[in-house]
Formats: sequence, structure tokens, C-alpha cells
Amino acid sequence: MRRTRILTAVLALAAGLLAGTPPALAAGHTDGAALAADSYTWKNARIDGGGFVPGIVFNRTEKNLAYARTDIGGAYRWQQSTKTWTPLLDSVGWNEWGHTGVVSLASDPVNPDKVYAAAGTYTNSWDPTNGAVLRSADRGASWQKTDLPFKLGGNMPGRGMGERLAIDPNKDSVLYLGAPSGKGLWRSTDSGVTWSQVANFPNPGNYQQDPSDTTGYAGDNQGIVWVTFDESTGTSGNATKTIYVGVADKDNAVYRSTDAGATWTRLAGQPTGYLAHKGVLDAENGYLYLAYSDKGGPYDGGKGQLWRYATASGTWTNISPVAEADTYYGFSGLTVDRQHPGTVMATAYSSWWPDTQLFRSTDSGATWTKAWDYTSYPDRADRYTIDVSSSPWLTFGAHPSPPEQSPKLGWMTESLEIDPFDSDRMMYGTGATLYGTENLTRWDSGGRFTVKPMVRGLEETAVNDLASPPSGAPLLSALGDVGGFRHTDLAKVPSMMFTSPTFTTTTSLDFAETNPDTVVRVGDLDSGPHIAFSTDNGANWFAGTDPSGVSGGGTVAAAADGSRFVWSPAGTGVQYTTGFGSSWQASSGIPSGALVESDRVDPKTFYGFKSGKFYVSSDGGATFTASAASGLPGGDSVRFKALPGTKGDVWLAGGASDGAYGLWHSTDGGAGFTKLSNVEQADTIGFGKAATGASYQTLYTSAKIGGVRGIFRSTDKGATWTRVNDDAHQWGWTGAAITGDPRVYGRVYVSTNGRGVIYGDTSDTGGGDGGGTDPTPTPTGACTVTYRITNQWSDGFQADVRLDNTGSTAWTGWSLGWSFADGQRIGQLWNADHTQSGAAVTAKNVSWNGNVAAGSSVSFGFTGTWSGSNTKPASFKLGDQSCTVA
Repeated sequence: MRRTRILTAVLALAAGLLAGTPPALAAGHTDGAALAADSYTWKNARIDGGGFVPGIVFNRTEKNLAYARTDIGGAYRWQQSTKTWTPLLDSVGWNEWGHTGVVSLASDPVNPDKVYAAAGTYTNSWDPTNGAVLRSADRGASWQKTDLPFKLGGNMPGRGMGERLAIDPNKDSVLYLGAPSGKGLWRSTDSGVTWSQVANFPNPGNYQQDPSDTTGYAGDNQGIVWVTFDESTGTSGNATKTIYVGVADKDNAVYRSTDAGATWTRLAGQPTGYLAHKGVLDAENGYLYLAYSDKGGPYDGGKGQLWRYATASGTWTNISPVAEADTYYGFSGLTVDRQHPGTVMATAYSSWWPDTQLFRSTDSGATWTKAWDYTSYPDRADRYTIDVSSSPWLTFGAHPSPPEQSPKLGWMTESLEIDPFDSDRMMYGTGATLYGTENLTRWDSGGRFTVKPMVRGLEETAVNDLASPPSGAPLLSALGDVGGFRHTDLAKVPSMMFTSPTFTTTTSLDFAETNPDTVVRVGDLDSGPHIAFSTDNGANWFAGTDPSGVSGGGTVAAAADGSRFVWSPAGTGVQYTTGFGSSWQASSGIPSGALVESDRVDPKTFYGFKSGKFYVSSDGGATFTASAASGLPGGDSVRFKALPGTKGDVWLAGGASDGAYGLWHSTDGGAGFTKLSNVEQADTIGFGKAATGASYQTLYTSAKIGGVRGIFRSTDKGATWTRVNDDAHQWGWTGAAITGDPRVYGRVYVSTNGRGVIYGDTSDTGGGDGGGTDPTPTPTGACTVTYRITNQWSDGFQADVRLDNTGSTAWTGWSLGWSFADGQRIGQLWNADHTQSGAAVTAKNVSWNGNVAAGSSVSFGFTGTWSGSNTKPASFKLGDQSCTVA
């Protein structure tokens, strides 16, 4: 919904992807070494939406069959029984990540089981593969693919125009596809299996958003933008004779064939000076409606018109609902009510302030009404009510002054469709969600229709970073366009994104390992600070102060105890601070643009990486020294992390196919790295709860191992790996971030480029991949326990437990037992394994915190339920001996 959404995502994404472009690898490839596999259940951490929905397609012959396309997050099918969306392109693999961008959809009106998708994200070099037409005979449950000899632009300028892909409603073996980049009009006569260019189509388009753009993004010719059939000019089994085609050419926008595509002519008398975003035909009344804008959209457009073309007489009528001089937007979102074809709707798609506008006519465009209008400026009268209680973050935490309202009706509203079987149901896409109503006709009777998100199941955020702290919320995310969220419940939509400040895109976040209430995030903002801090685990935030020269978020690291921070922002060099960033000092010995991370034990130790060199600071980020480690990836497509609980234990993933590429491990704080020989390529690394009996935390990576691309897990320090995803769950590019959950064995959080945060849970009970036995801790010596209730609510609470070794000998494992007096039950416990039988609880060390030196302590925490009273335990036992209760 933000102005920066597309360009920010494109440029940031492209920079990351170009640095480490995935190698050519067949999707679903299973050759190579045999790999262990695990059965995982995959879900989204619910955000509901978060990105642009440029297309909604209802099937014209089967009720409740509808599809939605997104610019980077694949395609979805509507499930009427649950009123949710089902993702259809999760099977897109790493090497064809561009096929998660869908530029057009078509649902077969003759055989509703068939659906087609034109897939490809960029027409320039950012996308390594050509576009493809995907075809399905089972409503998108499975797909076959035909590669095209050109690229498609699901995330390019003009992507809201359409639909570019169309099925002949009389002879469904015939399809047309409008191509970008001057590639013209294409046709298939065998249900999408093969395609050939329509050689005699006279105009491939010429409109470019910005001809001076050398990246090939804004400078691409937007090409052929829609195809519409006049079904009244054909009979069943015979090709439709009259076809209209929209072209991105302001002087020659509409062409027609009256002989089933054999010949084409420019439609006489048509308006000029505009691009026709949509062409929708009402065959019953003989009208072709056209929505025009002076720009290609979806975010630009300053002038527009609506026109009606009488197909029998050739008469053109300007039916614009407002005078051209009064528009500051273009028109799109064009739809006809198929139950009452004289009812037409359109949107002011590019109107950001004070809101988008919806227009409705019940007399074929002779007169119009608006979804809202001014009474006495700045006061508005709305024909609608809007209820975002299911996605409360859609207010963006804003409290605007009239005439602006929060939440908005939307922006980038290029797709709007009235259900062809239900005049009361309408859906429309915005830059942030998909809205809908089920009582639309109240508009016509003077009542108010209700707008609500109809987006559940459609997840479309690009994920830049992920964190799963050992206490507090299980998931913190850094996202493009909507900033990021704190998930306290993965199955529920958070009430708000990170605010104070609200970044357009969060590029990096971190928490203090031993003080997880301290969190820091950095990101992009049109004006204002680029760093924010939280002291309550990300629930509330306050802005820091930027050092001079900062232009973007970059990466950030929090000291293990939260006492200091190191920041590598865009626009200036690496900086460090003590406290919460009220003043910064330049770090020395490390180049600008380096990635930074913290040691998870020593609060003075920080690490950096840039262009093949690893850097280490032992003085809190003031000075860095280049490590002597060699053989690391030469580029900057790298992610690295330090292991919690062990000083100097660092894992580094990344590289490119034309150089060093893989996974490296250091046990001496980066002085030296060892490359794992069994990992061919790796792009992310993360840690999670150790398997029962394992001697090391669980590793997770997005990698190529044994010739297979996938998400992998290791419970034996990388000696062996288990693929945890499968060919049906690949989600395109997953190279930005990954993390396990320190509290739940086997749970892994996976970043995607457009499908949001995916998390997987294993059917494995915790035995791991490499076996092992549980240690039997037999600590000796004195102990002290501090039990503290840190938060309590009506039926639940959170508690922290600290166990001090007050004796004279070290423990090599520990087991602490106690009993609850009031029937309390533990829900989740972190930094320890636990069992509970009735009132009796036993908490045991995990692999990385079993060694407790004399005079040291270990801590764990948990959430639980209570009723009536919540009395603290009166006694604790370490094995068989009693501890002092502090």
C-alpha cells in the first residue's frame, strides 16, 4: 500500500539476487546422493496479505470459482467453504524463482477444471529465466509448463493492466497472450501446450515508464496489455470471430479482429493520449468499456478517462465520472456486473491521497456515484463502512487528519471484480491486501455496504530477516513494505506492524541473546530515523538517532547483553554505540557496507564480512581486525551467524556458482574457517533447539546438498543432513534468512521472496537425525534457585528460573525438579527440556547449556496456565539434593 512498495522491493531484492544468482537446476531435481527426509507440516505465520494483488479472476460458468494473482507471491484459488485462499505455486523451485511472479491468469469457462498462469517476474536481467505459461487441469493443484522465448514481468511496471492471457470462450483450445518488451501477440491452438507469435498483429506497443532507465526495469516496453473476446460472435466449438486487444501505445491503444485473429485493424475513432489499462466487454448490451490512464501504473498516473465503445455502431462515448481536469489519477479496476450488465464499476487506482475512489454506474456509464464524497471539505460522506478487525495492522498505526481516513479504501487498486453469479459480492486488490464486500447492492439503495479484508491464506510479504528469541515472542520478522511483525501466536494476525518509527522496509533486526527483551531493528524510511529499539521484546519501540550520512537500513547487531550495538547502515560506514544510539562513533578497520553480527556470549565481540574478508572486534565494535581466514566467498551474497551459548562459534553461508559457494564453520571466532565438504551450496544458516541427546544445537539452511536444492536440518553439527521440505513446498527463492526455534525442536522459520514467513513443524519427536542418548546429569555441590514470575494475566503467566552453581565443582549436566501447589501447567519452556506429571515438573539441560562452572548460573523460562492461585514453588531439587530458594 506504500508508494515505495514496488521499487524498494525490486531494487533491494535485485541487488541481493544478482550477487548470488541461483544456478541452473531443474525444479524438483532428485539426482545425486541419497538424503534422509522428514515429514513436515508447513504453514504461514499469519500476516494476511502484505503485498499488491494486481489481478482477480472469476470463472464465468462455475459459481464460487475464483483466482487471484500477485506480483511476487504466486497465484491463489478461492475456497468458498472457508472463505480463504489456497496457494497454487509453492512448488516453484529455486532456479525458477521468477515464476512466482504472475503477470496474468485465465480460468477456462468451457472446462472450469482448467486454469492458466503466465509466470515470470522481471523482463530484464534480474530474472535469470524466461517466462512460462503454466497450465493445470485440476484447478492449480498441479501444473505443466511451457517455456516461452521471452521474459514476462509479474513485478514490472504496468503489471496491473490486463488480463494479458485470455481463453476463447467458444473454443477453449485457443488462447492469446500479450507479451512485453516488443515481443507482440502470441497464440496457442492446443490448450497452451505450444505457442507461436501472431505474425500479422501490427503493433507490439511502445510505452516505457522511463526510457532513460538503464536497468531495463522502468525502460521496458510494456507491450500488449489485455485481450478480450466478444463471445456473441462465436458458437460452441468454433473460434470466436471478434477479439479486442489493448496495446501500450497512447496513440494506438485498441485493435480488433473480426475474423478470429486472421487480420487486425486499429479501432477507428478511439481516444488518444492515454493507455487503456482495461478493456471489458458487455456482450449483452454490445458495449466495450475502457479505463484509461496517462501512465502504466500501478502506482503512477495523474490523469484519466473512462470510455464506452458501441460494438455495433462504432460510436465512442466519453463516460468519465469526473471531468478530466479534475482527475489527479488514472482509471482502472474496470468490471461489469454479469447479472445486471448495465452496472459498471471502476477505480481511481493511483489516488493515494486522501484515498482511492470507487465509481459505480447502473445505467451503462450515463451517470455515476462514488464510494465517498465531500460534504463540506474536509468532511467526507462514505457509502461504505470498513472493518479491518481481522487484519488490524491495515491502519498502519496512522491517525490522519480529514479528509484522509484510516484505514484507507486502498491504493494501487487495479483489480476490481463483481462476482458474475452474485451482484452483492465484489473483491478488489490493493497494494497491501485484498478487500471485498458481500452486500454491494446497498450502494444503490442509499445504504452503506461493508468492506472487509478477504485475504486470509493469501500471504505476500518479502522477508529480509528473521529472529526467534529464547524468551518472549517466538518470532520477529523484518519485511519489505510493511516493516515487520512480532508474532506472539503464529496462527493469529498481529495487531500492528512495528511502529515508532514505521519503516517502509525493515532490512535487519537482532536481539540481545542473554537479554532478549532488548531488540533493535533498522530499515528504510522516506524521512526520519533508520534505527529503532525495544526494551520489551519488540512490543513497543522508540527511535534512535542516525549518524551523519545514513540513507538506508543496512544490517545491525546487538551485543549479547544488550549493552551496545554495531550498525552498518547504507550511506556511511560502520558505527557503534553504547546504550540506545543517542550518539554514534565510527568503527575502524572495517569497510562500509559490511554485514555485521554479534557474538552470542561475549558482549564485547562483534563480527563483520565484506568481499571475502571476515572481520572481528573485541572492543565492542570500536575497532575491527581482518581475519587471516581465506577461501571464503568473494562476493557479498553471504549470511553468517554466531551460535548461542558458545563464544566464537560462527557459521557462514553463501557464495556464487562461479566461485566459492557453500557452508563454513569457525570455532575460534573467525580466525579460521572450515568448509563443509558435504554442502555444495548454502545461502542461509540458522540454529534451533537441539534434538534430545544431541551435543549441539540443530542447524538449518537453505542449500544444495547431495545434488538437491531444499531446506535442510542437521542435528550433528553438519555431519549429516535431512531435507525437511519437499518438491511441493519450495517457495521459489528462500535465500534471505532462516532460523530454528530455540524452544521447539524441529521448528524452522523460512524466509520467502513473496510468500511471507513459512514455518515447518516436524513429526519427529526430537530424536534427531544422528541418534544419541540422553545424558544422566549427576551434579554435586550446593545450588540456589531464583524463581520469578515476570508476567501474569487472567489465566496465564510467564516465569524465569535461574539456577546458580554455588558449589566448588562444575556440572556437566543438570536436572532440576519442583512441584506446583495450585495445579499450574507449563505450556512452552525454553532453554531446557521439561516433563510434567501432575504437579511434578523436571527441567533438564539442553545440549549447549549443560556445563555450568562453579560460581556460574544457567537460566530458563516458561509460560504456563493457572487458576485461583499462582503460588511459587516452595522447594527445588537438583537431582537428589535440595537447593536454596532465593
